[in-house]
Amino acid sequence: MKMVIFPLGCLLVILSSYFLGLTPHLALMICAGVLFVASIYGEKRYPVLRYIHWIFLGIFHYFSELNWCNMLYYLLIMSMIQDKQRVTQTLPLSMLMVFEYTVIRLSYVTIDTYNSLVSMFDMLAVIVFIFLYHTLINSEAEKRRLREKNHYLTIHDPLTGLLNYEGYMNVLKETAEEQRSFLLIILNIQNFNGFDKEVEDNWSQVIKATGESVSKQFADAYGVSRYAGDRYAVILPEVQDIEERMASLLTGELKGLQVNYIISPYPGMSETLQHFITLSEDRLFQQQRSKWLKNEEEAFRSERLRAVGELAAGMAHEIRNPLTAIRGFLQLSRGQAFNIAPWYEVIMGEVTRVTDLTAEFLQFSKPQANHMKPERLGHCLERVMSLTESDAASRGHQITLQMTGEPVVVHMDRDKIVQVLINLIRNAFEAMADPGEVHIDLLQDGDQALISITDTGSGIPENSLATIFNPFYTTKEEGTGLGLALCQKIAQDHHGKITVQSEMGIGSTFTLYLPMGV
Repeated sequence: MKMVIFPLGCLLVILSSYFLGLTPHLALMICAGVLFVASIYGEKRYPVLRYIHWIFLGIFHYFSELNWCNMLYYLLIMSMIQDKQRVTQTLPLSMLMVFEYTVIRLSYVTIDTYNSLVSMFDMLAVIVFIFLYHTLINSEAEKRRLREKNHYLTIHDPLTGLLNYEGYMNVLKETAEEQRSFLLIILNIQNFNGFDKEVEDNWSQVIKATGESVSKQFADAYGVSRYAGDRYAVILPEVQDIEERMASLLTGELKGLQVNYIISPYPGMSETLQHFITLSEDRLFQQQRSKWLKNEEEAFRSERLRAVGELAAGMAHEIRNPLTAIRGFLQLSRGQAFNIAPWYEVIMGEVTRVTDLTAEFLQFSKPQANHMKPERLGHCLERVMSLTESDAASRGHQITLQMTGEPVVVHMDRDKIVQVLINLIRNAFEAMADPGEVHIDLLQDGDQALISITDTGSGIPENSLATIFNPFYTTKEEGTGLGLALCQKIAQDHHGKITVQSEMGIGSTFTLYLPMGV
């Protein structure tokens, strides 16, 4: 810009001085102007000329005898201080330039009060100019820093300092536009959710350390990004040892983290970048899904083995007790010529107990109900009432049934549901030491049928509510502990469930939920 302004400024001063008849040395003025402009044009090639601009300008000013040269002085000041950031650096230079201008100006004007005051004003003006210049420069610099910071935050992750998703996309597009082939590595950390996000050292530090490890391992990457919370993407030049580097990363810095990763070459997989990104993300998703299904299968297998172990242990324990009793009585009979008559009833009772226990266990381990068909729950409950009314009367209890007016139809194995209801009702009878009431309700709640059985018994302790459906859990002296577990299994085979609410001294309510749409 100064290549245009300085020549035009000098030309204007020369013409003005000539037409106003101010200069007595036109040729010398023109020569000084040419030397000044030539020093401006030649400073890039000969940097030393920057230090003598002021000499040529002073000579030009002296021979022109025109105050309008102050414009050239101000332009030269701006040219000299543009790379200096501090007032202490720019003000002395500016004051020297104004002092030169003032001395030369006073050489061709009358020195009186007016011109003296003008000189003082010129000194003050340059001070104001310098401060305004720095205010403007600092303001622009601050705006530039804010823009740079805002741009940085726009494309970087604040926690790790890596690129965020937008920055990641930008680098991908730039790399593809430059027609460079590259490898895209996407890592997914599956167990970040296991860290406590409220504890800085337990979550944020792990994420930061992971980002640092990935960046360190792939220092030659075009870009490293963290996005979607637990994913890291690396855009890398095509290299030969990528699998070895990944293995080193996973067994080193990332050891202990559950990491899935994919490596996708571009443009090998797809010609378009968007399709390439979609394929890469889908590959990672399929890998995660496959691993999740495998983990779920292993967890399910382990749970089944654990359940079988618990059932076997419980069964062995329950059978051992009556077998021990039978063995004891048989040993006693040896001393009486193997006469078991005194203990016959007791032995048969223990045999019956083992038989019942085995029958319930076999029933518990049978496959799910297979005689499924649409049935009206009302008919099922009427049958249950006919089977339990005599038992209620013999115990002195009162049993009542209340059903909704609309028919409730459920896809079920009728005999299994009758078995569940009878078991729950008999448990209610046994929970009431004194004559009490058992109330049965059939309700419809949306797409579910609810059968609730409420008794006025002693209630169930709160610490037992979570375990009453476990196999072999019982509070009865002669109970097997498989009754409620079997009921819950039948309910689950019907895609339903059984819940319980109880209050000590008031009673309990067991509710059977059965879906109507299954």
